[in-house]
Amino acid sequence: MECKDIEAILLEALSLDEVKVTQEGTHYKIVAVGECFDGMGRVKQQQTIYGPLMAHITSGELHAITINAFTPTQWKREKVFNM
Repeated sequence: MECKDIEAILLEALSLDEVKVTQEGTHYKIVAVGECFDGMGRVKQQQTIYGPLMAHITSGELHAITINAFTPTQWKREKVFNM
């Protein structure tokens, strides 16, 4: 599955400010930024991302996914510390 396809699915399904998907072999890394993650625990954030992708996960198209979800405020702080 192409990274841009995953990004499009997530942007269409969720209220995200930003989403970036990278791939190394069969492993995908998703960074999603949106107010929708405000007040959510890490598990709930991951479930929110998995939801729109579930058909592709159950079909075997997608597996080995790492998810990092941030609110816009958290993302600004994350970029400062990791750039």
